[in-house]
Amino acid sequence: MYQRSAPHDGQRYNHRVNFRKSTAAYEEWLSHELEIVPEDLAQKHKLMREAIFPFFRATFYRWSQLFPEVCADCADAPELLAVGDLHVENFGTWRDVEGRLIWGMNDFDEVTRMPYTIDLIRLAASAHLAIDTEQLRIAHRDACGAILGGYKACLDAGGLPWVLGGKHAWLYEMVKPILRDPPLYWQKLESLPTYTGRIPGNARRGLERMMPRECSKPRIAHRIAGLGSLGRQRFVALADYKGGMLCREAKALAPSAWDWARGLLKKNGGSEKIRYQKALDTAVRTLDPFVRLQGKWIVRRLAPDCSRIDLAALPREKDEARLLHAMGWETANLHLGARRTEAIRADLGKRHGNWLHKAAEKMAAATTKDWKEWQTAKQ
Repeated sequence: MYQRSAPHDGQRYNHRVNFRKSTAAYEEWLSHELEIVPEDLAQKHKLMREAIFPFFRATFYRWSQLFPEVCADCADAPELLAVGDLHVENFGTWRDVEGRLIWGMNDFDEVTRMPYTIDLIRLAASAHLAIDTEQLRIAHRDACGAILGGYKACLDAGGLPWVLGGKHAWLYEMVKPILRDPPLYWQKLESLPTYTGRIPGNARRGLERMMPRECSKPRIAHRIAGLGSLGRQRFVALADYKGGMLCREAKALAPSAWDWARGLLKKNGGSEKIRYQKALDTAVRTLDPFVRLQGKWIVRRLAPDCSRIDLAALPREKDEARLLHAMGWETANLHLGARRTEAIRADLGKRHGNWLHKAAEKMAAATTKDWKEWQTAKQ
């Protein structure tokens, strides 16, 4: 059953507010922006307690509060449309209009104007945590160096998407294990029970517009997925199409937690600015033709070869440095859409030594402190 709480305008971060109070304030605000699924939110809280990496993925709202304090020397960097909630598992595959398999960022839920450094530091911090939990086997400094090296190389090259196969055969071989087995994939989706409640208008319209005319009448189901977005409504439409299954998903969006943490939503007199589509349209990117914003819903195709990276599914013997270099490159592919290359280069030129490693280390430590609080708190 879905529920909506009373309106909440958000607030600027107070360093004396502990993590539990921060979470309660954010979830109260979020419940005014969209419908919350209580049982899914409870599952999110459970996963947050179990391991540090799921906790990190689920708590960008807290990162948005901590970053300006913990990394004050990086928070005044040039601003642009940034992912915000970037991490080593926020990458995946899709098919472009030519049917080619593409690799790149696959989640833009928290996109808004932020310092460009936030994406680099959050990606590097996630690598730190993945190393600490033995999901990656590379030195922390080397991981940060690979990310920053890829980012700078992409800026110099003017950007280029990752089309798998051909020159990027190495990346295809690395991510091939995450591509799902089609029979099992469709069997899992077909097993979802039919949803009998009310489907919000924009979600329904988005799903209908993304379906081919010749398909069977779609069956709507509720899907549980993600971590940062776990607790929000997700609907999938399943249909038969010329001898096979197809699926589209509509996921509820809200303004970025960064804007909530900065108090910008109240200042701007509204919370309508969801920049997901703009990020897709301006980045150096080979688009998935089946991803489109519909009101406050992102609608996309689900298929076995449209998969998010799961570090546990990657080959144990892998070139971590090369993979992280690619992630840094793809980060710059997004940032290039702002046409602020010279400002970014100038700012990077002022940062010396292991600045990215040091900033990531501090943010990883702050996240670990919050996680330990969450583990010991009475739920």
